[in-house]
Parts: sequence; C-alpha cells; structure tokens
Amino acid sequence: MAQTSETGKVQYLSPDTLHQNPAFTNVVVVTGNVKTVFVGGQDAVDASGAIVGKGDLAAQTEQVLKNIQQALAAGGAGVEHVVKWNLYVVQGQSLQVGFEAFQRMWGNPANPPTITMAFVAGLAHPDFLLEMDAVAVVPQ
Repeated sequence: MAQTSETGKVQYLSPDTLHQNPAFTNVVVVTGNVKTVFVGGQDAVDASGAIVGKGDLAAQTEQVLKNIQQALAAGGAGVEHVVKWNLYVVQGQSLQVGFEAFQRMWGNPANPPTITMAFVAGLAHPDFLLEMDAVAVVPQ
C-alpha cells in the first residue's frame, strides 16, 4: 500500500461577494498535513502575574500581543501562522487606540487572519481592558 503525504496548505479568500477590508480576511481554508496551535485568552499580565498598563488600552494591547507571541512560540508557531483572532474589548474603550497598538507590533501582513471582535461589559479582572485569543496553523 502506497503512502501519500499532502503538504499543508493555508488559503486566504476574500470573495468579491463579501465586503473587502485590508485589516482581515473573510475566509481561511486549511488542508493537508498541518499543526494547529490554539492560544487561550490572553490578558495584560506579565509572567509574574502583575497587571500591565492599568487604564491604558494601548499598553495592555502591547502586553497581550507579547503574551500571544510567546504562547505561539511555545507551540512552534509565529504570527505569520495566525489564521484567527478573537478580540474582546471592554465597552467604552477606543478600538482605534487598540488597533494602532496592534499595527505597531504586528504590522500589516499580506494575508491578515480572520477576526471576531466583541465589546463586553467586563473581563476576569476589573483592570483588564481587553482579551485576545488566537488560532495558528503551521504547514508541516
């Protein structure tokens, strides 16, 4: 019996029938031999558990993204492998401030991931202004 191995492939699709936005992709299709890395919700805490950037959405965004980057690395992935972001922002915060901090750290990738964003009444600690999780796919 012959064995076949399909190399992993990630396709980023933005059909003309859907709104086009350079900040995100509408559809990501993953096929073949891949490793999937799920990063649980990250908040603005450092390795010691201290809250970073109390009252400052930009500083908290930077810490959250650093945490996600470290989590991705632990799973053998990088930002270029992220296919899905989930973002939860406490009501009343400026998305523009958070987005600017995000762009400073991650830039504008050629194939941005899909994204879901929701305003929430609160998070696990009253000083948290946002939480993010991610899904990354690493072709093997």
